Order: sequence, then structure tokens, then C-alpha cells
Amino acid sequence: MTGSLAACLLAWAAVAASSGEPRPGTAVARVADQAPAYAVEDFAYPQAGEIHEEKGLLLKRGDGHITLADCRSGTDLLHVMARGYEEFCFRTTGDSGWLTMELPNAYLVMGNDYATEVDMTRGTETKTYDIEKNTWTGVGETVENGREYTLMEIRTTK
Repeated sequence: MTGSLAACLLAWAAVAASSGEPRPGTAVARVADQAPAYAVEDFAYPQAGEIHEEKGLLLKRGDGHITLADCRSGTDLLHVMARGYEEFCFRTTGDSGWLTMELPNAYLVMGNDYATEVDMTRGTETKTYDIEKNTWTGVGETVENGREYTLMEIRTTK
């Protein structure tokens, strides 16, 4: 009887150890009791540093619905011309979008099928321009007697 009792106790100990129950004297933290880590979106534009170094365009923040695109990559793009820079194009998606940036000397914006507004600054002065759909619209120095403005934000709605 002693041998079978010992065998039973060993079997019970093995089952208890594998059941996930803590052994007496051990500290166990339940994963379910811990709050999960939060993903915090800061809306920073991906690879903004590389784009700024390569192209001189400082992209800051956005909601992901206005993104820099190759001007030859398709139609229905927003086009931006700035003195001293190459032409920049932006793809717009979704029902609305916004993108903040710094592009000095912007003077023309070609709209697409979205209703588009751009904000531009010169020192402490801010101007907002409505961009006509599917045509070029003068902004900044084109309409402000040659005064240089920096493009700061693009906003679109469908």
C-alpha cells in the first residue's frame, strides 16, 4: 500500500504542477490583470527626414489621406510648384485629408477632384487659398505681388 500511495502522490503532484496552479510560496502575475500597451499615433509623416534631405520638402504631420507621390504615377494628383524646387505631387484618398509641411516659395497648385484648401504663411501672416478643381490656381507670390509665402498645410474633402 505504501508503494501505491507514493505513486498516487507523485501522479497528483505532476498533475498539479502542470495544471497552471501556482505552487505555494511562488508569486504569479496574471497577464489578464495587466493593461495592454497602447499604440499612440503621433501622425508624423513617415521618412520625413529622408524626403527633406533629398527633395528639400519638409513633411510634418498628416492623417495618411494625402501622401507624396511620383508625378508620373497617375492622374488625379494634386500638383504643387515652388520656385527653386522640383514639382511635387500628392495622392489624395478617403473622404477628407490633411497634411502639414513647409515648402517655401510655393506659387501654383493644380487641384484634382477634391475640394482643396492650402494655408500659406509669411512671417506671422497666414493666407488660405481655395484651389480650383482640376486646374492651376495661383497662390503665394503669384497673387501677393511677388511676396514669398511658405506652403504650410493642404486640406481636402470629397
